[in-house]
Amino acid sequence: MRPKNLIRCALLLVGLIISVPYAVQAQDQAPSTFSFSLGGVGLSLFGLLLILLLFAARSIFKRVKGLRFKEGLKFTEKEREKFTTYLDTLNSQQIDSYLHRLRSGKDKNNLKLLQVVFLTFALWSISCFSASAQTSSVKDSGVLGEGGIIITMVLISIPIIAGIFIMIIKVMNGLNGYKNKQREEEAERFATYLKALPEDEVKAALIKRKQALDYKLTDHELSGNEIAYDEKGLVSINKELGLPVVSLKKKAIKRPNIDPDLAKLILWFFGTATFWLVFGTTVGEYLGIKFVAPDADHISWLSFGRLRPVHTNAVFWGWASLAMLGLGHYIVPRVSNVQLFSVKLGWWTLWLINITVVLGSLCLMAGINNGGGEYREYIWPVMLLFGVALFLTLINFLKTIARRTTREIYIANWYIVASVIFAIVISLVAYIPIWQDGLGETIVQGYYMHQGVGMWFMLFTLGIVYYFLPQQLNKPIYSYSLGILAFWTQILFYTLIGTHHFVFSAIPWWLQTVAIIGSMGMVIPVVAGTTNFIMTFKGAWYKIKSSYTLPFFLVGIIFYFTGSLQGTAEAFRSTNLIWHFTDFTVAHSHLTMYGIICFFVWAGIYALVPRLTGKEAPQITIGAHFWLALIGLMFYTIPLMYGSTLKGLMWMQNKPFLDSVIMMAPFWLWRAIGGSLMWCSHIFFAYNLYKMISLGNIVDVRQEAITQLDKDETINNPSAQ
Repeated sequence: MRPKNLIRCALLLVGLIISVPYAVQAQDQAPSTFSFSLGGVGLSLFGLLLILLLFAARSIFKRVKGLRFKEGLKFTEKEREKFTTYLDTLNSQQIDSYLHRLRSGKDKNNLKLLQVVFLTFALWSISCFSASAQTSSVKDSGVLGEGGIIITMVLISIPIIAGIFIMIIKVMNGLNGYKNKQREEEAERFATYLKALPEDEVKAALIKRKQALDYKLTDHELSGNEIAYDEKGLVSINKELGLPVVSLKKKAIKRPNIDPDLAKLILWFFGTATFWLVFGTTVGEYLGIKFVAPDADHISWLSFGRLRPVHTNAVFWGWASLAMLGLGHYIVPRVSNVQLFSVKLGWWTLWLINITVVLGSLCLMAGINNGGGEYREYIWPVMLLFGVALFLTLINFLKTIARRTTREIYIANWYIVASVIFAIVISLVAYIPIWQDGLGETIVQGYYMHQGVGMWFMLFTLGIVYYFLPQQLNKPIYSYSLGILAFWTQILFYTLIGTHHFVFSAIPWWLQTVAIIGSMGMVIPVVAGTTNFIMTFKGAWYKIKSSYTLPFFLVGIIFYFTGSLQGTAEAFRSTNLIWHFTDFTVAHSHLTMYGIICFFVWAGIYALVPRLTGKEAPQITIGAHFWLALIGLMFYTIPLMYGSTLKGLMWMQNKPFLDSVIMMAPFWLWRAIGGSLMWCSHIFFAYNLYKMISLGNIVDVRQEAITQLDKDETINNPSAQ
């Protein structure tokens, strides 16, 4: 039998050896539905080592065989000349056929080997599955089934496997050295051969070959040697290429007619919002680490129960609210074609919200809170300042729109003003104590929590998209009617869905059903809004590659569709039974609040700030911000959703709660990794904002020279003023 067939048979035999203990174990134990039995682990590790050794032996055998085959080839001089002539006269089709044959032969051999390996591991996996499906009660699986022994065997196998790989590397290096030595000897023989050739003949042939290889076009074959003169200025050459690893993006156009006082107010909104983003997510990063290292500290004001609301409220009211309001103070007067009614009211809004977050964070860390209602942990005197700020904002926006010079109210203002009104309403409902007893408090909590996300953050950011997305694409919104449909259906359905967070509770069954129906109705505004945004991209998809704002908008639109429909899926009783009270809710909230709200707000800031300051952030750091935020969000949410589904199923199977906690440990590690990437992206965003608003600027030599000439002309000719 050939060595290749022997190796294949050996691999199959190893698979069967590994499979036998599992099959025997499955037959010896009683039937059940679930088992964590670990019998046969020792043989499994032993089989894995055998497979690695066989692979190593096959690789070494293949290399040695190749060397021996080449070394054994000895042809006469006449045969070599004949074969050289044949090779030199092969046509292109024959060469392609020969190379294809070589590739297909290698691929076929590799495919056969992969099939054997796949079959080996398939036998192993099937036997493991059969054992786990048939085993029931925990029986004595021998010494190799003990947890400590398993860990010890795994630890022992690590240096063994490492040693096998080191051995393979050493042997390969030795074989490569031997091959290099053969090449050196061949080079010496070739040098001797060249010396023996007639010098004139060799020199003439080499010079001719060198001239052919060195030939280059002059690039003037079609244009001639005359210098081109662009008398109409049609040719534009960009010599400021920047970093070659980053594709150039389109620069923003500075708006010269923006009120400097308003621009200053907006930049202060963005600056303080960015501070709360970094602060709030730093707290969130620390909380994510605590899932992996619970004993990180033993200080009361750093406990999870106190820091978690500090994180959520700081990013809700400090980061997202301030950033949205900063964009709103630009959009509302812009689409109304008038100046903002009062910049002073805008400053009052800015400082009241910042004072709210400072006082609220201090109270929460000191243990002073509103009793644990999610997202309303701030006590009412603190939240009253936020309500006053919203009331002042509403007055400012309404008076600005009332003075508009356009007949219609653009749809962006519909969304923005409605969101401010709803934020005031839900704050009053949540903090007035008249209906805060018993089930009434639970119903109010569901209303406040969900309306805060959907009717404040979501409604406001959709207004931002309706302004900035057409502006960045330089084309109108696809359908004004779809925007109005999405607006009114969101107001109709979203205000009904708060109690779907309390399915199977003491809340009346009919009210739970109304919330579920409202969640189903949310499909209408989500599909209408997503269609409107995607169709606005129609005919302008090519602009994405030259813009650093459009990718943020596109990601936000994708998460708006997927995250919102995921919320609808969570509302049903069957899915709520699995996912509620698990980390699935945490993943969903980050998918929506981060994937939708943050990406939309970042897109608006990157679109607006260069227009206010005339300065661009480095493209490479904007790219780093985008990809770290997106990849971090994926690392954060996907493992949590997967692990939480398993967790809910374990609860439904009446597994011990501690087992579900242990099972979630690796998924919490992914949560910490994803959160770390997201936090790093916020550092990049803060740096980008600093670069866009910093006072320092690079002097343009050309512009400075023109300015200097203008100054000299003014000094020499005062009458020209």
